[in-house]
Amino acid sequence: MSDEKKEKKGFFAKLVQGLSKTRSSIMSGIDSILSGFSSIDEDFYEEIEEILIMADLGVNTTSRIMENLREKVKEQKIKEPSECKALLMESIKDIMNVGENAYEFENRKSVVLVIGVNGVGKTTSVGKLSGQLKAQGKKVVMAAADTFRAAAIEQLTEWANRAGVDIISQKEGADPGAVVYDAIQAAKSRKADVLICDTAGRLHNKKNLMEELKKIDRIIEKEYSDAYRENLIVLDGTTGQNALAQAKQFMEVTHVTGIILTKLDGTAKGGIAVAIQSELSVPVKYIGIGEQIDDLQKFNADEFVNALFEEN
Repeated sequence: MSDEKKEKKGFFAKLVQGLSKTRSSIMSGIDSILSGFSSIDEDFYEEIEEILIMADLGVNTTSRIMENLREKVKEQKIKEPSECKALLMESIKDIMNVGENAYEFENRKSVVLVIGVNGVGKTTSVGKLSGQLKAQGKKVVMAAADTFRAAAIEQLTEWANRAGVDIISQKEGADPGAVVYDAIQAAKSRKADVLICDTAGRLHNKKNLMEELKKIDRIIEKEYSDAYRENLIVLDGTTGQNALAQAKQFMEVTHVTGIILTKLDGTAKGGIAVAIQSELSVPVKYIGIGEQIDDLQKFNADEFVNALFEEN
């Protein structure tokens, strides 16, 4: 088995383990419905619907999945409840597939802005992503633009040292826009492939935070207009529907192109990955399930749903 395959298998095992709480809440319920019903009727659908909502898939997403499931049952003239498990998995995969899950920024000269509230694992995600890109042979520059938290600058500097990538930072309290400006000049002069910017997750109030992001956006547009843009929002999987609300707020001020979903291990709310992708039409591009550098991985909808239902 190649190293890459081993790593993938290792991550899948961690994913299966990390989703165990979600899986036990979904699967034990679904299995008992599949074995407890002798025919597919309205009650059967309602019971499945209830379980999906409890796993934090949300009402809208669950409705879409159920609609999809009913269509499949009708089209394929399914009579046995037990045959619905595979169809349900298929319906969830259909919902999660929002076209090409693009990682175009890896192959272009790009700037990646990483946003999100404090405490979701933003700075760690910036560090892990930088390390992985460096391992692919890319020249990476990091910008420590979360200047409102001294710990964020220190943490990112540590990641930069560990990953062997350049970091541009200023002292705590410096203007984040100025840090991004300096980092762009450094990325240009050092011919960097990817510039990754960590941003503040909390300012004196939400309005300030959103204005700050708009300002950073304008600086990138003006100073680095030829760079490919990727705006990733980091969301904490354990916060369920709150994560969805956070994403919507950030989407009002900046064009979000992808989601990094962290802390999926140890939550019974793993279904939020399905809800987020379905409701926002923004792809989950990475998921994080641990502290190691390779515990942030590209998201794969098939693997995720299989792990949710523990099907290899």
